[in-house]
Amino acid sequence: MTLPGLAAARGLEPADAVFTGAEVFNPFSSTFECADFAVKDGYIIGLGDYEGKKEHDLSGTYVVPGLIDAHVHIESSLLAPAEYARVVLTHGTTTVIADPHEIANVCGVAGIEYMLAGGARTPLDILIMLPSCVPATPHDMGGARLTAADLARFRGRERVIGLAEVMNVPGVLTGDEDLRAKMDLFEVIDGHAPSLSGKDLNAYIHAGVQSDHESTTLSEALEKLLRGMYVMIREGSTEQNLRDLLPLVNRCTAPRCCFATDDRHAGTLVRDGHIDDCIRKATTYGLEVELALRMATLSAAERFRLHDRGAIAPGRLGDFCVIDDPDRFCVLRTFKRGVEVIDRGYRPPEVPVAPMHARVPVQDEIRITGAGEARVIGVVPGHITTRDLRCPVDAAAIPDTGRDILKAVVTDRYRGRGSGVGLVHGLGLQEGAIAGSVSHDSHNIVAVGVDDRDIIRAIAEVVRLGGGLVAVSGNEVTTLPLECAGLMSARPYDEVLRRLAAVEAHAGELGAIENPFMYLSFLALTVIPELRVTERGVFDVGAFSDVPLFC
Repeated sequence: MTLPGLAAARGLEPADAVFTGAEVFNPFSSTFECADFAVKDGYIIGLGDYEGKKEHDLSGTYVVPGLIDAHVHIESSLLAPAEYARVVLTHGTTTVIADPHEIANVCGVAGIEYMLAGGARTPLDILIMLPSCVPATPHDMGGARLTAADLARFRGRERVIGLAEVMNVPGVLTGDEDLRAKMDLFEVIDGHAPSLSGKDLNAYIHAGVQSDHESTTLSEALEKLLRGMYVMIREGSTEQNLRDLLPLVNRCTAPRCCFATDDRHAGTLVRDGHIDDCIRKATTYGLEVELALRMATLSAAERFRLHDRGAIAPGRLGDFCVIDDPDRFCVLRTFKRGVEVIDRGYRPPEVPVAPMHARVPVQDEIRITGAGEARVIGVVPGHITTRDLRCPVDAAAIPDTGRDILKAVVTDRYRGRGSGVGLVHGLGLQEGAIAGSVSHDSHNIVAVGVDDRDIIRAIAEVVRLGGGLVAVSGNEVTTLPLECAGLMSARPYDEVLRRLAAVEAHAGELGAIENPFMYLSFLALTVIPELRVTERGVFDVGAFSDVPLFC
């Protein structure tokens, strides 16, 4: 049987399309070269002088292979998959490696199926790494528990390529049997190991974990790279590690480094961009543009063994973007399988069935008592890590807006089992309250406020909506409904942007810091140091246990 496109590659028949006149980035040498190239049946058949049924004159521009996001939770954009794709395709991204563990924590297997179905509705290649830890830890329980048998049914499915971030580090190190069974299902395994070092890092890698995106310091990232891991340099809406980690990258290490956005709100995507934003920032911080482009294309493709993309080369997908200038990196056009991506507009997504059985707390349930040294969650700007602050606190004096110490409440959304209470510093609210159903990883309802009544009102509004982001003060209530499992909106991205801007503006009027809902969403994330709050109360990540509010 003759290989499709072989005759066209030999020049014996015309290609579907030829592209001429551009400076083409070659990631194998990290150089640009003036080259024409041809596409047949969605694949590049060769570079050189070809004839085609269509000819695209790209003179005066530069061509870069389609950009690849090495690790992303689409749910964090607040957009359904097809709407997310509409945005990132315009920024030159043609492939994302998505971990659907957010919706899997809410809906289980049905959530993974939902993301696969949504990905099939768009030209963007949404490749799935299956969530390894649902729930995130043995202490947590969201809407589902996924076993190795649950994941095994997806092995071999189209667009399923491996196992996503293995965040249960203690389970890896102690040989948890179910986790080991999950890891044995796949050859490609991503990690999640903040601050892991020394012999425990050796053991984690020895167990089969190949990459990490949680490094926040250069020394941490360098140790992981020197032990053989791929390092994903993350730049999300609040997880901004690019500037600190960029000195890691040079011509020797670039093949082991790639970009990841992890969690980016729709507003950040539209305003700042996607992987193109990472490239622009990297060059601004002093990295050679060619190395940034290498990271954004071939490095990511090779990490995931995607040998059909990442370069403008024979046998690779005709995925590329056309830019004006490498240093400015403004994407002019995006091509997928050799065809220009044209925005076909909004199509309403399916809305998954998701649990919302929260019991709205009354004031007595969220009241704190006592005085003394308290554990206060310290928000760290630009990071999702927190600090374990020990502050003298009199419960009768909370909220303490002068010291920016406020009450944080997490309400069980699944079984109506009540609410946990903690204290947080760094969100800045001076009045009112904010709440949301986006609360990594279990996605219970999380709220922070200056007044108990406003906290309860905000939680009640999230419940009424079936999920969403809410800001309340006085008689004013501003909302962004998240109809898709309480995580994503079913609305067009421009409407989501307007409503997100409105609820963030309202929070800003209350004194909140920038991106308050993103920071809010991480207050309950029990796999990132140091201190968190759950529906049970305060959680110490280092001790890996629930702890009292007062020491």
